[in-house]
Amino acid sequence: MIAHLRRSLIFALISLVLFGFVYALAGTGVAQLFFYHQANGSIGTNGSTMIGQNWASSRWFHGRPDDMGPYAANPKKGIPGGDNPLVANGIHGESGATNLGPRSKVLVANTKALIAYWHKLGVNPTPDLVTTSGSGYDPDITPQDAIVQIPMVSRATGVTPAALKRLIAEYSRGPQFGFLGSSTVNVLKLNEGLARLVNHRPR
Repeated sequence: MIAHLRRSLIFALISLVLFGFVYALAGTGVAQLFFYHQANGSIGTNGSTMIGQNWASSRWFHGRPDDMGPYAANPKKGIPGGDNPLVANGIHGESGATNLGPRSKVLVANTKALIAYWHKLGVNPTPDLVTTSGSGYDPDITPQDAIVQIPMVSRATGVTPAALKRLIAEYSRGPQFGFLGSSTVNVLKLNEGLARLVNHRPR
């Protein structure tokens, strides 16, 4: 009886050390060694490339409506909506889809408001720009989503449409492994490239 108990305790202790400490430390070490940027949240000077940012100015390319427009709900003001960014209207948001069905009056009203919002900026929006992503924090858009924003950004920055098209092409990534999904552009990286382009543009 005591021998069995002793063996059980020793096995439990060994398992605790191996799987509770050694395995965790080894995983952390491998992640830090080979995937340092990803393991630490892909944080750069202007935030994480893994989370959608709130680009309020027409000087920048905007992401999907996870972080702007009617979907940035504000309970204090009675504004309904679904996906919020990390902080919208001074209120911390939550991840997750709105789960609003195609016949939802809130969804229709919000989508119409987003279309009107884009039209005021001189943009004829793509479907992605007036619908939310599943996560609520999507940092990417398609190249076409960026291209339709060129007139807005060009007017605000003075950068020519041709130069902006080249910039979008430069920051576009093809489908993962060449066949999974579609081409995407990380909005934060694109806007960082735009900032460098504006700063270095001849006056």
